[in-house]
Amino acid sequence: MIIKRITILLLFILTTSLVYAQSAPSVWKDLSDVTYKIGQDEFGELYIPVFSDNIKKLEGKVVEADGYIIPFEGMFKPEHIILSSLPLAECFFCGSGGPETVMEVMLKNPIKYTSKRVKVRGKLTLNDKDPEKLMYILKEAELLTN
Repeated sequence: MIIKRITILLLFILTTSLVYAQSAPSVWKDLSDVTYKIGQDEFGELYIPVFSDNIKKLEGKVVEADGYIIPFEGMFKPEHIILSSLPLAECFFCGSGGPETVMEVMLKNPIKYTSKRVKVRGKLTLNDKDPEKLMYILKEAELLTN
C-alpha cells in the first residue's frame, strides 16, 4: 500500500515537472541585462545598446515573450506589432519603462488588437545598428495566447 502511494506520488511529481519544463519562461528578465553607450549619427546623439553575453546567446534562438500590444494611432499593423512587457501606462512610449521593455514582433499571421496580455513565440534578433527600429525584434513569430 505504501509503495503504491509512493509510486503514484513520484509519477505525479515527474508528470508535473515535465509539463512545467515544456513551458518556456518569458524572455524579458534576460533582456533587461543591457547597457548603453552614447553614439552619434547625422541627427545628433543617440543611445546605442550594449548587449550582455547572456543576451547575445539568445540571438537567433526561439523565445517566448508576454506583454501588451502598444496601439500607435493609425499605425497598428496586424502582422507587425510593438509588444511591451509593461502595461500601457508604464510602457517605454507612455510612461516609465526603458527601451529594454519593448520589442518589435513580426508575426507569421495577422492578429486583432487586444488590450489584454498576450504571449508570442519567435526568433530573436538584436539590433544595435538601426536607430529607426527597436533593439529587440522577434521574427517569424506566432501568437500563443490572447
